Amino acid sequence: MKTVLIIDDEEKLRTLLSRIIKSEGFEVIEAADCKTGLKKLEQYDINTVLCDVKLPDGNGVELIEKIKTKSPQTEIIVMTAYGNIADGVQSIKNGAFDYLVKGDDNEKIIPLLYRSIEKSQLQKRVKELEKRVGEKFSFDSIIGKSKAIQQAIELAKKVAPNDTPVLLTGETGTGKEVFAQAIHQASSRACKNFVAINCSTFSKDILESELFGYKQGAFTGANKDKKGFIEEANEGTLFLDEIGEIPLDLQAKLLRVLETKEFMKLGDTKSYKSDFRLIAATNKDLKKESEEQHFRSDLYFRLNVFEIHLPPLRERVKDIEALTNYFVRHFSAKTNRKNVIISSSFLEKLEACQWAGNIRELKNVIERSVILSEGDILTPEVLPFEMQQASTNSGKAVSAFSLASIEKLHIQKVLNYTKGNKAETARLLEIGIATLYRKLEEYNF
Repeated sequence: MKTVLIIDDEEKLRTLLSRIIKSEGFEVIEAADCKTGLKKLEQYDINTVLCDVKLPDGNGVELIEKIKTKSPQTEIIVMTAYGNIADGVQSIKNGAFDYLVKGDDNEKIIPLLYRSIEKSQLQKRVKELEKRVGEKFSFDSIIGKSKAIQQAIELAKKVAPNDTPVLLTGETGTGKEVFAQAIHQASSRACKNFVAINCSTFSKDILESELFGYKQGAFTGANKDKKGFIEEANEGTLFLDEIGEIPLDLQAKLLRVLETKEFMKLGDTKSYKSDFRLIAATNKDLKKESEEQHFRSDLYFRLNVFEIHLPPLRERVKDIEALTNYFVRHFSAKTNRKNVIISSSFLEKLEACQWAGNIRELKNVIERSVILSEGDILTPEVLPFEMQQASTNSGKAVSAFSLASIEKLHIQKVLNYTKGNKAETARLLEIGIATLYRKLEEYNF
């Protein structure tokens, strides 16, 4: 509902305005003075305040700042007396949407209300979206209670409010971009751009043009000027993922940008400035790379002001259950599945894996498992074959070369072939159903 608050001490005028505004389908709240108006503002979700300048307990022009402090997305239209245009001008300077002259601008009230309410609703939607983005990329969104991940989170929280460069290290798939987003959201630059680029996905020439931008005609195909990621990140955060893949000659240019905050576009002779906060990530040992002259040592020391190492998933096994629950809920919603349950045997097999691809690999496995499962329970039958060798059997791993391992894998393949139909599986294996159940229990399916 679109809601208008009228603040005016003249009851007859309030009643008349209320009747006119209600006829347009708006909800109207009334107040006779500043104090009551501010209370109504706390009680209701007000889009626009229609306020007189002269009130019994204050001045409407001065009231604007108080309203904006309490409710920044609420718009204010001030009603001035004839000849007091200066009040209207001062109202706009104080943050009012517009002003009206009582008696002369009656026909302007409704069109002005529509415009002010439209602006208010847009601002509220933007605020809600900013809130959702902030929640999605906040530190609270990082899943895990293990000591290793909590230590990384605490370090990130401490450095986030500063403009200090951050180097995120760790294996592929450990969540480096998630951490970079969280650091950005907790910084003073949260309302500005977060610009991310994976340096390993571009050739040297393309990476240079993407980073620095270019002028029209700089090279074949440059049909118009283009901003680079460095320029786009001005006042925000630039996240360079896999920074260890940047070619040596391009590293020198990047180092200059970090030191001077100045850069030059391809094909241009003019320098540009960009005030950005840098967060870099790598799965390489940059210290070793610099010692072997594969990475510039001066750039490494410039980047390595504050390093945060993200632990691999195999070092935070306790977090696998929470991560699995999150991904199961996510992919269940995407596939319109309800009440999908994770069996204990399914979870045990996940916890026994080494996860070379870390959280990214776990996410892919859960997505595949949700799609393949036909019932409401996720069982080991939907896991990839290779994961079965890493599964536990009475607390001990089954040797890949043992007879039991071969039998176990064969049963798993037949179960997958029959889509979990145990009676059909027993028939194809040419064993009794009771024997099959005994084997399933023995191998912890």
